Amino acid sequence: TMTFGQFLSILRARWWVVLLVLGLTVATTVVVSLLLPSRYTATASVVVDFKPDPISAAVFGGMPSPAVMATQVDILTSERVALRVVQANRLAENPQIREQWQQETGGEGTVEQWLITLFQRSLDVQPSRESSVIRVSYTAPDPRFAAGMANAFVQAYIDTALALRVNPARQYSGFFDQQVKESRDALEAAQRRLSAFQKANGIIATDERLDVENARLNELSSQLVALQAVAAESRSRQAQTGASGDRMQEVLSNPVINQLKSEISRAEAQLQQLTARLGDAHPQVVESRAGLNELRARMDAETRRVTGGVAVTSTINTQREAQVRAALEAQRAQVLRMKSVRDEGLLLQREVENAQRTFDAVQARLAQSSLESQTTQSNVNLLTQAVPPLEPSSPNIPLNVALSIFLGGLLAVGTALLLELMDRRVRNIDDVIAALDLPVLGVLPRPGAKRWSPGKALPSTQQRLMSGMSPALPGTPKEA
Repeated sequence: TMTFGQFLSILRARWWVVLLVLGLTVATTVVVSLLLPSRYTATASVVVDFKPDPISAAVFGGMPSPAVMATQVDILTSERVALRVVQANRLAENPQIREQWQQETGGEGTVEQWLITLFQRSLDVQPSRESSVIRVSYTAPDPRFAAGMANAFVQAYIDTALALRVNPARQYSGFFDQQVKESRDALEAAQRRLSAFQKANGIIATDERLDVENARLNELSSQLVALQAVAAESRSRQAQTGASGDRMQEVLSNPVINQLKSEISRAEAQLQQLTARLGDAHPQVVESRAGLNELRARMDAETRRVTGGVAVTSTINTQREAQVRAALEAQRAQVLRMKSVRDEGLLLQREVENAQRTFDAVQARLAQSSLESQTTQSNVNLLTQAVPPLEPSSPNIPLNVALSIFLGGLLAVGTALLLELMDRRVRNIDDVIAALDLPVLGVLPRPGAKRWSPGKALPSTQQRLMSGMSPALPGTPKEA
């Protein structure tokens, strides 16, 4: 391995090689930089607006994401933007450009594609890391051409961004226009079906028939319950007439029967007196007995009449119950039919409402797409316009000279080391030890050098050797 002392000794011995290589490198760099044609770089910048869209209310967030900014950079460097630059400036129609294209490509391909390739080589797009600003730089030999191309690319990018927003909106507008027609037809068909159904079933917009019929159904149910109770009571009273009709409330409370009972009681008492006094065969007794029988017959007839009214009332109540039950069943059937009709009408009404909501939604999307397709404002705005630069961007002579000094220094040192490896020489004590693998006993001074004195310090290698040999060689060492 080479020590730092050996490295410095090689550079001191071959300093002229180092200076020569370094000088040639710097001189060559300066000459080449002066001979190279000057190129100018013009820069324009745009800002991508991520505020809420006033038409579609689309919010992309407070700051642009790296993916969004990378997408914008890809759009700016795409062939579509470059082709728009070529078409906007009619460069493909320039005879000089077409002649140059013929000379360089031999007529292969298209002049537009050739120009796009040339433009993309000189275009540099750099997005800002912490903002939504994009810088567009173009390098050309002419400063005015560089500024014009940078501005042309910026304008083409703005137009392309607007087209990428408007063209899909126009396609969506045509699609939604067709959808509006279809949804309108579906809405009209649903409304016709609903109108025909309402007309066929006598349903109007404020139909309250179902409520009325439900009220009638509830009323008939109440009447039936009441009549069932009355009819049950009537039947029980009628059953009571066969077993103990004379103990019925109607019979007991009848004034005629009560009067007849009083008369029968008096007649029986009178008959009993006459029988006891005159005997059974006396004409008065026979007459009194006949009158008593007549009163009893009258009471029985009146009792039968009263009990017969209970039977008639029971029959009437039973008939009324049957009639109300039949009316209730008919009303229930009517209500069920009306509910079925109403449910079917509700289905048709829901179809109309769904068709109306679909039509309204498609109509709203059509209006939004129409507005977006007619917009003239893009979310990309020009921030700074490129101006012709006063100083060339290349060649940068100070930078080239600095780089040539650094690289020339490396080349000079490498050249010196290479020459040293090709012609290895002994330049210090370390080289002697490395070459002979023997200890150094002494060092001969250079011609004209001062003699070594005891007070003068020895080199480190010689000190180690002398310290190891001090028992055998006492005193001051001699120069070999």
